[in-house]
Amino acid sequence: MYRCAPRRLQAGSEAPYATLGDVEQTHRGQVIAPAPPNVIPVKHHYGPIISNMPELPVITTTVEKLFNWARASSLWPMTFGLACCAIEMMATGAARNDLDRFGIIFRSSPRQSDAMIVAGTVCKKMAPIIRTLYDQMPEPKWVIAMGACASAGGPFPTYSVVQGVDHIVPVDVYIPGCPPPPEALMTGLLQLQRKIMAEREDRSR
Repeated sequence: MYRCAPRRLQAGSEAPYATLGDVEQTHRGQVIAPAPPNVIPVKHHYGPIISNMPELPVITTTVEKLFNWARASSLWPMTFGLACCAIEMMATGAARNDLDRFGIIFRSSPRQSDAMIVAGTVCKKMAPIIRTLYDQMPEPKWVIAMGACASAGGPFPTYSVVQGVDHIVPVDVYIPGCPPPPEALMTGLLQLQRKIMAEREDRSR
């Protein structure tokens, strides 16, 4: 920091100009900033994707974790409903709950979907159609049984109702309730995202 010393003018003298001798240096105390930590822990909604982040702008992870993160963050369920649970599924996708903020967008084609939400009673006449739609979905794919009817037949232990959709397709997440509210479906979807993040590729094939 530099300061210019005051200078008096004499009569008939020219305009004052500061010279090097008029400028004196004033020392200021040294300011030492705290040193940044060497390792900054990084936590995420889906769990610790990255164990630590160094000071350099470099992130290290595995391709498996990167793919799982991309799959969990962009679930595209197929748009179809079987019974009253589908009304709750529609309410979950509406503006009040807004599934888009989780990256979940309903698709109208099994070719573009990677998740199936079985919402409602599964009759034996509908069972082969559900299996056909499941076979048309590309891998990897996941299934959510929404409600008591899709999980275990519900209040219909009759000859025409399938006692659990797991007799037709493999189920990843079961959501209880008759019907389950939108909060329950969102909880099931978040559980499915955590399951996807924890998946490991089978390298024995």
